[in-house]
Amino acid sequence: MAARAYWQGQIRLALVSIPVEIYTATKSSAKIRFNQIHEPSGKRISYEKVVPGIGPVDRDDIIKGYEVSKGEYVLLDEEEIDAVKLESKRTLELVQFVDAHEIDPLYFEKPYYVAPKDELAEEAFIVLREALRKAKKVALGQLAMRGSEKLVAIKPCGKGLLLETLRYAEEVREGQTFFDDIEDAKPKKELLDLATTLIEQKSAPFDAGEFEDRYADALRGLIEKKRKSKGGKKIIEDVEEPESGGSNVIDLMAALKKSVDEKPKKSAGKSKKSA
Repeated sequence: MAARAYWQGQIRLALVSIPVEIYTATKSSAKIRFNQIHEPSGKRISYEKVVPGIGPVDRDDIIKGYEVSKGEYVLLDEEEIDAVKLESKRTLELVQFVDAHEIDPLYFEKPYYVAPKDELAEEAFIVLREALRKAKKVALGQLAMRGSEKLVAIKPCGKGLLLETLRYAEEVREGQTFFDDIEDAKPKKELLDLATTLIEQKSAPFDAGEFEDRYADALRGLIEKKRKSKGGKKIIEDVEEPESGGSNVIDLMAALKKSVDEKPKKSAGKSKKSA
């Protein structure tokens, strides 16, 4: 079954418009999700909308409220909210170009693939893609869809383009406030050299396929065992905890030396591939 486009419209660069389709680049179905079950009956729990002191309420009596102070809300109905929703203009205008390293990773939110809508759009699409690649720039714009406006960045991705939604400045916390109590000191040269050597030994090109979600795999295994077990028998499997090391400098030096001297181990993904 062909993937369904999340958004269809056009990318505009000055007077040039390129019809495109945008597709989600991630899969939420890969995550394991649990439902809450009433154990005595085995039935799924449902939730009612209730008001303290009143009890269950009709859905028609519910409106949205924004808390301006403790217990004080500004109430808005759907018509008022709809009135300020931005219409999807089906146009993403590229208004600025920046170096990729200028955008802090904290701002990146969600990735999407961008492809030309049809063969007629391919030539202009390829020109934009290669121009971005040659200039080593990322394009910025604001995309209105589903009632909100997203700040987005676009960059080359293989034969296509990758669009990433970005957080606005007001959505990102300043990290320095969490780092104020960390001592501003330089490590000892011997420790720094050992740590650098260890990093160099473990350096390799990034390949997401080399990493597996071990917790999700263990959960799937547990679910399968539980499904096959008779009488709903409880299944408990102990997981080895990593050894905790000391925190003083002597232990750190010894641990780093031992780590550097150890032969590199193949990752789980690599061992499986070679099997």
